[in-house]
Formats: sequence, C-alpha cells, structure tokens
Amino acid sequence: MIREYIPSPEQGVWNVGPFPIRAYAFAIIIGIVVAVWMGNRRYEARGGAPGTITDIAVWAVPFGIVGGRLYHVITDHQLYFSEGGSGISGAIRVWDGGLGIWGAIALGTLGAWIGARRKGIALLPIADAVAPGVALAQAIGRLGNYFNQELFGSPTNLPWGLQIDVVHRPAGYVQFETFHPTFLYESLWMVGVALVLIWADRRFTLGHGRVFALYIVLYCVGRFWIEALRIDSAHHILGLRLNDWTALIAGLGGLIWLVISARRQPGRESLGLNSGKDLGHEY
Repeated sequence: MIREYIPSPEQGVWNVGPFPIRAYAFAIIIGIVVAVWMGNRRYEARGGAPGTITDIAVWAVPFGIVGGRLYHVITDHQLYFSEGGSGISGAIRVWDGGLGIWGAIALGTLGAWIGARRKGIALLPIADAVAPGVALAQAIGRLGNYFNQELFGSPTNLPWGLQIDVVHRPAGYVQFETFHPTFLYESLWMVGVALVLIWADRRFTLGHGRVFALYIVLYCVGRFWIEALRIDSAHHILGLRLNDWTALIAGLGGLIWLVISARRQPGRESLGLNSGKDLGHEY
C-alpha cells in the first residue's frame, strides 16, 4: 500500500561510541561546505585569488551561527526564559534546532566584512560570489528540521503532508496527524533561488552586490508565503508574524539596492587577478 503522506524519521541522533551524530548539525555542516566550495569556484572565476572564500568563511561562519542563534533566542525568548522554559542551557543547545536566518545573515555579513578587511579586499564581490551557495546551504540546512520534526505548517490531507508524532504537535493541533512540510517548501524554493541567481548573474553580468541583493529579495518573497502556512508560536505585529515584517523590510532593502546599484555602477567590477579566465565555468 502506498502511503499518502511523508513519514517522519524515527530518530534524528545516532551514537557512534560516546559521540552523538545529530542530523540537524550534519545538515548545517554539509550546507556550509557546499557554500564555501561553490563560493570559492565563483570568486576565482570572477578573478579573485584561490582560497579567499575559505579564509573569509573562518570569520563569517562562526559569526553567522552565533547571529542565527541570537535571533532565534531573542524572538522566541518565551521558550527559554518564561515559566517552564528551558533556561540558559536550552538557549545554547543549537543542536536541538533554532537558527534564525536573519541573524545568521546579519552577523555572518559582519564576520565576512571583518575577514575581508583583514585581507584588504572588497566585500561586495565576495557577497556576490557566495550568494548562490548560501541559498543552497539554506536548502540543505532546512532538511535538518525534518529530523527534528519542527517548522511544519498547518494541517493538510495532501499526499505530501508530513506525519508528525504527537509529542511534537503544538497545542490545539494534537488531533491532526499530517501537516504542511514548510521546511521542505523552503528548501525547494531555495534550490530555485540558487538557480535563478546563477542564471541572472550570467545573463545580466551582475556585480557590486546585486547578486546578493537579488538573493535577499527572492528569499523574502518565498519566506513571506511560507510563513503564512506555519503554526508555531510567533510574535505578531498588526496581524502579521514578526518574520513577515522582517521579510518585507529586508526584501524592500534588497530591491532598493538592486535599483540604485544598477544605476550608479552598471556592470561587474573587475578583481584583476584572473581577468582572462573563462567565466563560462562559473557556477
């Protein structure tokens, strides 16, 4: 008999001797590796020095993880610091899930800026080089939510509805068995975003931060409609979830940067190291 839903995994942690291997952390790590590898290839194809993105990642990745966790803890502080919350120990358990992409982008960009300053290179070409890889990293990282049975949406009877164990169902939804797999929707959306970024970069020779700005715009569009399906607790302002407002503001900022940058600095900046390199191999 063919199941008319997606079953949840039986476990998300495997023990190898005394060491736990957590699917959520593994997905994040794989995403980072893909983003750095792809960023290096793209930066070199643009004329940058080999290994530059790896050097920048030493700063950007830790800052991004800290920023992602801080955003999550601040915006969902009731999970940790209200009556019955898990306290400080829960707030630092990143492996249990909970990385806010907005905080990760903000502090990750700060870390990248510090790394770029230390190397004496411009930040915007780095941002453009890593943008598609960051989108793919998000797509891969979201699969970790599947193993944690989190970030699902409203109940659904669609064939791709996700079966959620009772212990993970929020209050008021215990009687339902299958839910929209919003983490999967976002994962697929981000794969599409990565492909659009690569195409647009080749088609329009984007530069001066416009690939990264387009990434922000496209991600915010997807996040806005996906957020509307989610049922996890969230702060609301004027009827919209906090992440909806963040997506609106960030998306508008990205759109403004696209327009202003295209008018003031059309084309792509030259990094000068490999200016004769065949850009047809850029991913």
